[in-house]
Amino acid sequence: MSALTGNGEDRGDEAGPPGGGLTTGEVARRLGVAPTTVRTWDRRYGLGPVGRTGGRHRRWTPEDVARLERMCALTATGLPPAEAARLARSEEPPAAARPARTAVGAGRPATRVRSRAGSGLQLGDVRLECKGIARAALRLDAATLDELLLAAIAEHGLVAAWTEVIVPTLQAVGRKWETSGEKYVEVEHFLSWHVSGALRRTTPNTVADRPGATALLACVPGENHTLPLEVLSAALTERGVPVRMFGGALPVESLVAAVRRTGPAAVGLWAQSRTTASRPLAQHVAAMEWGVRGARRGPVVLTLGPGWAGQTVAGLARPSGLAEAVTAVEASVSS
Repeated sequence: MSALTGNGEDRGDEAGPPGGGLTTGEVARRLGVAPTTVRTWDRRYGLGPVGRTGGRHRRWTPEDVARLERMCALTATGLPPAEAARLARSEEPPAAARPARTAVGAGRPATRVRSRAGSGLQLGDVRLECKGIARAALRLDAATLDELLLAAIAEHGLVAAWTEVIVPTLQAVGRKWETSGEKYVEVEHFLSWHVSGALRRTTPNTVADRPGATALLACVPGENHTLPLEVLSAALTERGVPVRMFGGALPVESLVAAVRRTGPAAVGLWAQSRTTASRPLAQHVAAMEWGVRGARRGPVVLTLGPGWAGQTVAGLARPSGLAEAVTAVEASVSS
């Protein structure tokens, strides 16, 4: 994983010998803070690792990380850093509750952890990066959130980063919003906006149109959840598939006109809610044809999103996830 370094100071801890615990960069990604913040807490407040592997190399044990997690949680409540650090140092967990040092020292940390992200977000069994992204989103920390999202995409690839890192974090924020009287609406909007920005920054240039080999993506009328279509558009562009993206709530007449004008090989219709999914609309688009007599063709229609659950349309594809949707579109374009 590419290191998220700070301003060039004290970078020796990022290249320590393997097997001695977490590096500062790994700890920072887990906490959702900048590596320079972790180093500052070490220098100013004595929250550094108990042991070092030699020279300036920092290697963080589970107890060290737990102390920093308490620091994050305390500062998130508004406490001044110095007071939060004093409490973090004094609130050591009982020895019986501390994880064994060998859990980290034996090698690289497990890539999945059960996490609450320090603020009541039930993340469950997820990749380590989810915790840092959730923390950054809860703090409304734009710079760190962008760094972590871009690093996850670079490390895992777009499809895996979306499926295993971004979606679990978005779902955790959504659950918190639903159960807290809309207390976290701003966090959900903030996270979604930055995910959209990360997708645009990592997507290659638009692929030139190829007649009969284009994918058309749109939300059904009344549907404004565009983020899943944005990631599908990015993944297809990454694979050299020309995409025409129409975003949210495209009116029926506009959708039909766009299909007739462009003759796409595939049409993806996203519905987040069952109230917006329309079987007659999907069937109408699937029945459209163009071309000369005797060689007429129509689009492969993909019904995308949870809104289509229970509304299976005979003969139409309903991919279960991003990877399946990408495969289905690629197959239709190449056929």
